Amino acid sequence: MPYVEFLAELERAGLSVRSFADLIGMNPNSITNYAGRGDVPQHIALVTVLVAEMSANGIDYRAAIAKVAPTRQPRGATRRGSFGGDRQANLDLRS
Repeated sequence: MPYVEFLAELERAGLSVRSFADLIGMNPNSITNYAGRGDVPQHIALVTVLVAEMSANGIDYRAAIAKVAPTRQPRGATRRGSFGGDRQANLDLRS
C-alpha cells in the first residue's frame, strides 16, 4: 500500500500516525520511516484498513486490539559472557 493511501486510511479511522503506532505497539518513528520507502508493509496496511473499516461501521476497534497485549523484547545482553547465544572463550589479557 502506498504511504499516501495509508495516511488516508488513518484519517478515515480518525487516527494520527502517533496514535496508530501506540495502538499497535510500535515506535512512531518506525511508521514514519515508511514514507521514505513510499510503501507500507502488508501487515501494517492490513491492520490500518481493518481499523478504518471498523471505525466507519461504528465498531470499537480499540476493544478488539486490546485483547492482544503488545509484547516488548528485552533489550541488551542476554547474560554476562555470552554474545549472540554463543559462549565466549575466556581471554587472558594481562600485560
